[in-house]
Amino acid sequence: MAQKSDYIAVFDSGVGGISVLRQLLKVLPNEKYLYFGDSIHAPYGVRPEEEVRQLTIAAAEKLRSCCAPRRRKKACRISHAADPAVCAPGVAVL
Repeated sequence: MAQKSDYIAVFDSGVGGISVLRQLLKVLPNEKYLYFGDSIHAPYGVRPEEEVRQLTIAAAEKLRSCCAPRRRKKACRISHAADPAVCAPGVAVL
């Protein structure tokens, strides 16, 4: 059984991050992944910067609380533009 910290979490504000996850699966096929696509609030691009920041923080906290992943990948450039440090440390923006 995998430990919570064994997962790599991928976050996106919609469904575009699925292509990022697909590439990660090709490059790192033996890893375990958790994908969080915030399709309820998509698209982020039409929202004010502060709202995007708050949505990103909420998603990061949800990921931390449910699985405490060892790495987080933020596939959404909009949320990164609103606050690049939201999920740091351990975040790669793709």
